[in-house]
Amino acid sequence: MSECSHDCSTCSANCSSREQTKEDFLVKPHKKSNIKKVIGVVSGKGGVGKSLVTSLLASNMKKEGYNVGILDADITGPSIPKIFGVSGNVYATKEGAYPKSSKGGVDIMSINLLLDDDTKPVVWRGPVIAGAVGQFWTDIIWEDIDYMFVDMPPGTGDVPLTVFQTLPVDGIVIVASPQELVSMIVEKAVHMANMMNVKVLGLVENMSYIECPDCGKKINVFGESHVDEIAEKYNLDVLANIPIDPEIAEKCDKGEIEDLNKNYVDKAIEKLKEL
Repeated sequence: MSECSHDCSTCSANCSSREQTKEDFLVKPHKKSNIKKVIGVVSGKGGVGKSLVTSLLASNMKKEGYNVGILDADITGPSIPKIFGVSGNVYATKEGAYPKSSKGGVDIMSINLLLDDDTKPVVWRGPVIAGAVGQFWTDIIWEDIDYMFVDMPPGTGDVPLTVFQTLPVDGIVIVASPQELVSMIVEKAVHMANMMNVKVLGLVENMSYIECPDCGKKINVFGESHVDEIAEKYNLDVLANIPIDPEIAEKCDKGEIEDLNKNYVDKAIEKLKEL
């Protein structure tokens, strides 16, 4: 047997040197970036409120005194800039580009901050979209971030794979709604996280109920919740039950999510602080 040349491309042997770990796939951020924790916000389907949950987590962590950033990985359906009232193009230099800061000081990078018209659709195939998300990590200068929140697109396709494989994700928050159909979708997200060896921090149920403004009774608009059953099945925490609240919709439409003073995600915030 010939001596090892340490060039695996010319060798067919299946030795220990060929074994790859998760760390082998990680991509370093920009050399001027300083990012301590990366949190993914995911769901197996669209329309359950991932961007809202991302925004609530980010704005509340900022209020707790942490430096916070949001990487908007939902390239074809970006809504983070609108929710925070951020517009215009990012500032770029030869070394890289800088995220835009919200009124409350949350650093944001989104495809809409690169377009001259934020109503123009991004009609790209999956690999190109995944590449753009990668560039938001490598080409943007995130100067000092304690918690980076990644707002993912729905499903288990190219972007979640790219994020799970190439970013040092410390954990994910899975967003759900009460419908029974969503239970199956949530379980898919849990299974994907387990396959990728990514820690699930817990579940957040959005549109959990609506509270009658006259009597205070909680009404389950979408039927009985199944989030507790799923949480118990997979030994996970339910981090929040966010109601259908007209004030949330109003603040998002006005780009004033940071002005919302509700304690809906307090438990999730405490969980994040433990990381």
